[in-house]
Amino acid sequence: MSAWAGSLRGELARRYALLGVWVGLIAVFGAIEPDTFLTAANFRTILGSQTVLVVLTLGLLIPLTGGDYDLSVASVLTLSAMVVALLNVTHGWPVGWAVLVAVAVGALVGLVNGALVVGLRLDSLVTTLGTGAFVSGIVLWISGSRTIGGVSNALVDPVIVWRFLGIPTGFYYGIGLCIVLWYVFEYTPAGRRLLFVGRGRGVSRLSGVRVDRVRIGAFVASGTISGVAGVLYAGTTGGADPSSGASFLLPAFAAAFLGATAIVPGRFNPWGSLLAVYVLVTGVTGLELHGVESYVQQLFYGAALVGALALSRLGQGRLRSTDSFMG
Repeated sequence: MSAWAGSLRGELARRYALLGVWVGLIAVFGAIEPDTFLTAANFRTILGSQTVLVVLTLGLLIPLTGGDYDLSVASVLTLSAMVVALLNVTHGWPVGWAVLVAVAVGALVGLVNGALVVGLRLDSLVTTLGTGAFVSGIVLWISGSRTIGGVSNALVDPVIVWRFLGIPTGFYYGIGLCIVLWYVFEYTPAGRRLLFVGRGRGVSRLSGVRVDRVRIGAFVASGTISGVAGVLYAGTTGGADPSSGASFLLPAFAAAFLGATAIVPGRFNPWGSLLAVYVLVTGVTGLELHGVESYVQQLFYGAALVGALALSRLGQGRLRSTDSFMG
């Protein structure tokens, strides 16, 4: 019985260690900066300011679970935000139609990624890096390399103005998407097929799974959700600029990989990634309030990504190989 209890404690420690890190960060920065960090306004800002990053990270989980990278997500975010701004502000479209077009454009980029990677058997890392650069060029072209502001309040209000319990409603959109993805991954055939494909494509084919269709679908889903993230970005800032998404790529990957060490260790999972986003932003916020220079954000995210990769490698004693992450 004692051995079983010890094993259970070890498993719980692995699952919830990241939650302990978050609590520890709050305690440390609360002790260092009690007047600024331990305030309701600061925690409302931490929770309510990360909607775009949460949504983008959750979208990124889908191809990662299927064993593919999608480095174009930040560029798709920028394109989607710019489409909303151009159609709504420059051409006078109703914001609802602008949003639909923006999300559809994101899905189209995902479909192109899937066709190139799966159809031509190209490496997903290099291919999506290339398509991301291509999409960034399109953004510069259609925007004339200029920032566009003045997006309708019909989009801005539901993202950052409306509040529930003092927190912008955008926070709850991220929670809702997390619940949806958790349900899909855990309780639907599509989610199980995606996990099987990520763990082993050859075995999945022998089991009757349509691997190519699953992988293309993952890219389309990633592009669609990245498009939604772009819409939320346009709602958060009231506009778009040609480089708006660049700063999200590193933290999204850092949160995805760090989240794979928690809740369901060894798997990319929505709840772990959601937790990781807020662990990272808590650390960055605490350091900035302590007076550390703004470049610490990149240092923090980069260190978190490398640390998450190291932890995942060390944890492979319970998994067959690193391919359990990358397929």
